Amino acid sequence: MARRYMLELAYNGAAYHGWQRQPQSLSVQQVLEEKLSLVLRRDIQVQGCGRTDSGVHASEYYAHFDTDVVLPADLLFRLNKLLPPDILIYSIYRVSSEVHARFSATERAYRYELSQQKNPFSPETLTVYPMLGQVDAELVHATAALILQYEEFLPFCKTKSDAKTMRCDLRQAEWVIHDYRWSFHIKSDRFLRGMVRLIVGACLRVGRRQIELGEVDAALREQRPIYGSWSAPPHGLFLTKVQYPDQSSWEVLF
Repeated sequence: MARRYMLELAYNGAAYHGWQRQPQSLSVQQVLEEKLSLVLRRDIQVQGCGRTDSGVHASEYYAHFDTDVVLPADLLFRLNKLLPPDILIYSIYRVSSEVHARFSATERAYRYELSQQKNPFSPETLTVYPMLGQVDAELVHATAALILQYEEFLPFCKTKSDAKTMRCDLRQAEWVIHDYRWSFHIKSDRFLRGMVRLIVGACLRVGRRQIELGEVDAALREQRPIYGSWSAPPHGLFLTKVQYPDQSSWEVLF
């Protein structure tokens, strides 16, 4: 009888075309499935907690898989040995078959990192924005606070999205500013395709007075795109937290 297992992992997404398998591009899911299948000697498919775009990272990510194979005692060690340096498995849990990595999650958190100057030690995980000194901090704070008042977010959804609703329960949207290093923190029950990067882009455009705060307000009120919207580059974005109900009851195996 197949049992369900949950992987807790992290990855640097710079070398990958996002989490989800792609026909002709390397993805995190593909690499993970290949290494799991190799160790367990079965065709293993994993279901992730969500899609991340090409170049986006995850400091905390969950994915489940089902198998009737008895997991070897050294599975965690063998997996991490086989996986490339930019993917790490933290833990493996045994969970109920009703726990789903994507659909059971109740909250997700992202962080976006910006710097006015380049950092040679983190070129793949930090967006360099030389115009940061021209951004009005009060305006980006005001934009984030405005967005937090709404429940539907069509202006911050990429075109051709398959989302059935634009509604999200946004619980945090705030900027943390330290001189030349800025970060944006956001939490919600779910996110639309490209939502965080479009929100960051809108905040920066308002902060540079390229668009008015009222335009963002009107677009959210009318649920229409923002003219000339800009999506911030992917490499500054991290998925940082995923929460599940009764997560403390998961059985830690490795």
